[in-house]
Amino acid sequence: MRRPLRRQHRPGHPQPLTSKQATPPDHSRTLAPASSAPSTVTALDGAEGRAYAVSGRVRGTALDDLSGEAVARTLPSLLRALDAAARVDVAGTSGYGIWTPDGRAPHASWPEALLAIGAETPRVPGWRAALVDSGIGLGPVEAGLSALAALTPCLPDARRLIHGDLLSRNVLAGEAGITGVLDWGNALYGDPLYDAAWLLHWWPWYPGWRPGDLHAALLTHWRATGPTPAHLRERLHAYLLHIALDALAYCSYRGRWDEVRAHVGTVLTLASAGEGESVLIPAGA
Repeated sequence: MRRPLRRQHRPGHPQPLTSKQATPPDHSRTLAPASSAPSTVTALDGAEGRAYAVSGRVRGTALDDLSGEAVARTLPSLLRALDAAARVDVAGTSGYGIWTPDGRAPHASWPEALLAIGAETPRVPGWRAALVDSGIGLGPVEAGLSALAALTPCLPDARRLIHGDLLSRNVLAGEAGITGVLDWGNALYGDPLYDAAWLLHWWPWYPGWRPGDLHAALLTHWRATGPTPAHLRERLHAYLLHIALDALAYCSYRGRWDEVRAHVGTVLTLASAGEGESVLIPAGA
């Protein structure tokens, strides 16, 4: 299927970069079929710096459109797919953060990649000034960055493949589980627990899913596949902060102030909690 990188996104989520990253050829070959990433046929340059990937056809229902019960049935398959992605060989690539078609990411360490969220980029320009002009100011951003920096000693040196955009109709499911994981335009190198935090952050934005217990599903999966990850709560706390700051910056850039205020609330809740003691993370983790 041919999917442009520019598409509709759920509330508060930034668009992918306009570069040749959608379903990257090298990684997609390695990922399929174990993680359900469709194999890439070819990549195409488009107009205005856009890029396309032509992949093998994948059928299924978008995760976003599933009922709470269907999502609960699908989660084990999705978590296994993420485990498979984390085992992909990234030899021959370098750096941390969002990477370019040559397999290079811009940051020397995972903490550096996360803390760079406080800086403006060509992808999301002018958001700091917009926050100041709105009257909200930069206080929430600085509080979030300070809390994130305090958590960095708990973060691993892992440099594995992260999808980074599991919603926005990018995950397809059938009766037997995941059938495809599409659009790797926001893929990063870093700690694969980031994708779990992604699900935790956006779960409440899908009202039909709220009765489901994502925390329990994650903990069950981790305990079944090996020892519970070290510094689990601190790592998830750090990634939740980063995801909320990313959404806050993007919504400020776009002038979506109702969503900005929602993300400000999340950032301040996370920043005021003790290390790993966020209300978004179960106390027993």
